[in-house]
Amino acid sequence: MSRRLYKKFRKTTWQRYYKYDIVLEQNRRCSRRIPTLKIPGRVDNRKGQGKEYMSKKDTVTKAFMRENSVFADAFNYLIFHGEKVIQPERLRELDTTELVQLVVKGKKSSNEAIQKYRDVLKTAVIMEDENADYLLLGIENQTDVHYAMPVRNMIYDALQYGNQVSAIAAENAKKKNAATRAEFLSGFHKADKLRPVITLVVHFGAEPWDGATSLHEMMDFPLEEMRTFIQDYKIHLIDPAAIEPEELEKFSTSLREVLGCIKYSKDKEKLSSFIRNNTRMTLERNAARVIQAITNVTIDLSEETEEVDMCKAIDDMMQDSRKEGLAEGMEKGKAEGILFTLTSLVRDGILSVKDAAFRANMTESAFEAAMKKSQA
Repeated sequence: MSRRLYKKFRKTTWQRYYKYDIVLEQNRRCSRRIPTLKIPGRVDNRKGQGKEYMSKKDTVTKAFMRENSVFADAFNYLIFHGEKVIQPERLRELDTTELVQLVVKGKKSSNEAIQKYRDVLKTAVIMEDENADYLLLGIENQTDVHYAMPVRNMIYDALQYGNQVSAIAAENAKKKNAATRAEFLSGFHKADKLRPVITLVVHFGAEPWDGATSLHEMMDFPLEEMRTFIQDYKIHLIDPAAIEPEELEKFSTSLREVLGCIKYSKDKEKLSSFIRNNTRMTLERNAARVIQAITNVTIDLSEETEEVDMCKAIDDMMQDSRKEGLAEGMEKGKAEGILFTLTSLVRDGILSVKDAAFRANMTESAFEAAMKKSQA
């Protein structure tokens, strides 16, 4: 079939019935200005936009997870239970832009491209018995729970697969090697294969992830029989609150310390114990920045600092905590002393309950209850 007949075929058949046609294209093929597809809970990380679009937490977590060693560590934990199968030197970072072109059919046809952004996307080469397997690995950093995460990740993966199909179809069109009419029409040949895409969500929050981890969890099924026929989509999640202490040992980079500090950030004693019992006492700057941003632990991050002594940071934190406790104790003791004095004056008949309660900034009933408690 000629290209002219093919265009006529498209126009007279299924374009007649569909108002919207989604066409996926490679970002590099689009030269005009592209508006951003807004997804709830997603921040735009375009270069040059800075603080207007990204918070400090988003910035530091993305910089940390972009490191090849940390990136590989996360996926080795997820897929291979900590075994070092994915090698950092075999990772190559890709453009995180996913482009989708929306073609609106009607009297006034429009053709508008919109784009979405992943946090980090890399291609990985896994060697096994001298054979190379190629994967596309993506990471989404979440400092807060995203309650529509399954849908968001599903869109990312679908766009990536769509881009692969378009790229393969474009290459086939150049070669003009379609063996059948079906291959010519689809552009994608029977023998063509896609590269697998795995997206991992890393939750940089101390509270447990309480959002949906699958598409089915976001739905109500009026009839249970429907569940089988509705495709599910599950997310892969690393959640510090859900990781057992022994599981942390499966991480081989500073990702272990980062996740551990976040896990125990609500309990200063446990946090101190985790750091002191850890074999690595110093962390690289990017890891320390994440810990500081998420846990609010004060860490010296001067420009000349390449590595950070976490023991010193914890000592400073515990010392500040003791000072706060001492100050609170003194205030409490002072208040108790005033209350004791006022209670004695009432018992001696020098002050009335009303006057004493006023001076203690208490109600009369509360002051009387305090007097009874002191007598007991």
